[in-house]
Amino acid sequence: MVVASGAEGLLEQIRPSWQAKSLITRVKTLLPVDPSSACQRLLNAAVHDLREKVIIAGLDVAQEAASLNKLPSVVKAEDVYEYSTTHTLDLAYHMGLISRPEWRRLKRAYDIRKDLEHEDDQYEAGIEDCVYVFRTCIEIVLARDPISPVRVVDIKEIIEAPAKVTLSKELVEDFEKAPDKRQLEISKFLISFARDDKKPDIVRQNAIEALRTLRSVGRKSAQAQVGQFFQEVLTRKPASLADMKIAAAAGVTAYLKQPKVRQFFLEFMTQLQQIGHVWTKYEQHRKILDDFEDVGGLAVVPSEVRVQIVTWMVRCYIGEPGGYGMGINRPVFYSDFAAPRIRRLFQDAGKLVAEDFERAANEKIVKAAATDRHIARRLEQLRDFVTTES
Repeated sequence: MVVASGAEGLLEQIRPSWQAKSLITRVKTLLPVDPSSACQRLLNAAVHDLREKVIIAGLDVAQEAASLNKLPSVVKAEDVYEYSTTHTLDLAYHMGLISRPEWRRLKRAYDIRKDLEHEDDQYEAGIEDCVYVFRTCIEIVLARDPISPVRVVDIKEIIEAPAKVTLSKELVEDFEKAPDKRQLEISKFLISFARDDKKPDIVRQNAIEALRTLRSVGRKSAQAQVGQFFQEVLTRKPASLADMKIAAAAGVTAYLKQPKVRQFFLEFMTQLQQIGHVWTKYEQHRKILDDFEDVGGLAVVPSEVRVQIVTWMVRCYIGEPGGYGMGINRPVFYSDFAAPRIRRLFQDAGKLVAEDFERAANEKIVKAAATDRHIARRLEQLRDFVTTES
């Protein structure tokens, strides 16, 4: 009945490196005649596999996870092999090798295994017990390859190349699977390189691009620690343009102290006002709006400052009536460099700035400008970008 339930088919999912081991061969032999013993041996194999995966993931990560969660000390590989089943499951979970739901499933499987080991008149294993143990041990542990987390030295070798580089898909996937501690180490390293004025510009830019690439696959728990680290770096210092670009690339702007962020954008708004929104300043619009995109755009600006910036952008985008001089065939004069950048910024922000946009659109000077049908059309283009439908 156990075989008919599909337990034997699950064994085919075990990865080849374990298929060849005598322990799995013994499980296959025992399954038709003594399923309880087969379950016990299969869970033993899963626990042993987890210990090996802990070592492959890195003893440094294991040591910190054990220390933070009051588990037995881990200094060398032998310490991991001496871990009890319960401690092994806990360590694998705290290192990020298994998720919390998976940890809970394995704990239940271990409870079943203990009942199977001590079968008596009060408890008799059922088919559902054996199938649960088989499915849990194989799908969560024995069918999965070990995680070999990317190391700081791997990233260092790449970004120090004397040319613009892109992280490979394989390296990004390795980073995604890495435990929180390793993700934190790599992010801290990249931030330090990006902020180091002594490093060549190409290396610093490579570090920022690496942060931007890895941000999308980093876990929130690790990102929060990166944010705390970056906040400590900026303690008692105003946030510079370079620092805000790094924070945006790492995705940690939200973790910085908001008064510091607010002050930065207030100063940024002052720069926008000094340059002005008129189309004749188009050359200066390119750099300042590129910088604005690099620090995270409208999404990271505190609301009380954002409405001022949105208003400046609205006035810059809609331009002023044309049709004279060398632009006789151009009905609206606007900044060619600012327009596409403002369009991207509004599209990215979407409905987040819808209210700010309406406030700007109701400004007397904007309403007066919109009496011109060509300018009104440009204003409606911006409105389309911040509506829910778009």
